[in-house]
Amino acid sequence: SRWITHLTMHEEWCSMFNKSMFHSLPSDEQEWILEPLCFPEQPATDIGTNSSSHHDMEVVTCVLCSHSTPLSEKDGLLKHLVLEHKLVIADVKLIADFPKYMEYWKNRISEQPITDFCSVIQTNSQGPVEKQEHYFLLCDVLPEDRVLREHLQQKRLEEILEQQQRERDDDSFQRICMFCNDEYTGNRSSLLNHMARDHSFSVGLPDNIVYCVEFLDHLQRKLDNLQCLYCEKTFRDKTTLKDHMRKKQHRRINGNNSEYDCFYIINYLELGKTWEEVQSEDDREMVEDEDDDWSDWQAHPVCAVCLFCEQQSESMEKIYTHMAETHGFDLHKLKTELNLRFYQQVKLVNYIRREIHQCRCYGCQEKFGSKPEVIRHVIEAGHVMQLPETSTWDQPQYYFPTYENDALLCALSDSDSESEHTGPWGDVPVIAEDISNLKVLKQTSILSHLLKNTDSSS
Repeated sequence: SRWITHLTMHEEWCSMFNKSMFHSLPSDEQEWILEPLCFPEQPATDIGTNSSSHHDMEVVTCVLCSHSTPLSEKDGLLKHLVLEHKLVIADVKLIADFPKYMEYWKNRISEQPITDFCSVIQTNSQGPVEKQEHYFLLCDVLPEDRVLREHLQQKRLEEILEQQQRERDDDSFQRICMFCNDEYTGNRSSLLNHMARDHSFSVGLPDNIVYCVEFLDHLQRKLDNLQCLYCEKTFRDKTTLKDHMRKKQHRRINGNNSEYDCFYIINYLELGKTWEEVQSEDDREMVEDEDDDWSDWQAHPVCAVCLFCEQQSESMEKIYTHMAETHGFDLHKLKTELNLRFYQQVKLVNYIRREIHQCRCYGCQEKFGSKPEVIRHVIEAGHVMQLPETSTWDQPQYYFPTYENDALLCALSDSDSESEHTGPWGDVPVIAEDISNLKVLKQTSILSHLLKNTDSSS
């Protein structure tokens, strides 16, 4: 029953999210945000994809028509599904073999109606009938889809393990060290151990690595481009690069850089989990019997980003001050003047983020060709503190962050949260749903108060 409840909640959440997303996209202006946005940190790659170039050239066909694209242009196909067929596939990045996934569902949808497999989402449900549309959501809430994803993941893992075994047994390996130009032949482990021992450059145990040749090619290209392997900075010559990597102790790769994930076995073990998540689960199992001591816990600093430029700061007050002094935007003033509650502030920030992302002035709705142009217009036209009607931005779709890692949302003041929850019922007691004392329930019941008032008046 717990699993069924989980599925139901997941389906409701997916429906609400997609409904709000599509509700915010007018049919006459195709300004689609097909994937969650994030402020730039590190470039990401899909770990479920073979690093060989021939895999990217594999053709993927639409499940509902003959339209096809190379796998490297997968985003174009996803856009085609939304615009032409109103079909959304959830958690695409967690599908281990996207071409096989699409092929399977193309065959199944040709046998049965699409509504047998997809949740149907109605947009603009409160609006006129002619503006209402129906979208289809294909996700792992459907047991058949979940089994398919797990099967593809298992098959991919088997392929990876076979590839790793071939590399372990391969004695024809031949390569020159990228640091000293010594040549190593035989097994790949001889070169990897040499780099770790003689150059203090370790990429981990050889048995934990797959696609070793592609991995080394990738690292070599960075060095050829005079790029540091850890911080990605580019230098003017090899001597400067070597000094930098030595002094800064950057003779290693950055574990947080996801472009390396496809070269490590651990990232293929569990569907949708990175090596950090798998490792953290192992760590929790190791210390579950230990004393819960949080005294040495250190919070990771979170940087908030300005609404109008790329300025970042770990101090929220500095960001507020920066926006007020540099751009003339005072969020505290707007909160006071408009009497904004916490969730209204969330909606407002998400609305401004989305409008600027779509290169549109949030004050007058004028459209521009780039973000710098719209920012310049907002400031020069004096629209920084000019907001549209509340009904424009105080909409359910703006509950969802425009940028997933928007730390500014975490700093919004919730000082009025108590008044938000008071609502029109005043001091009416709220009964916890897990209360077991029926006597307490009877004493605090609204119905008992109403009955007493009726008796006294009669």
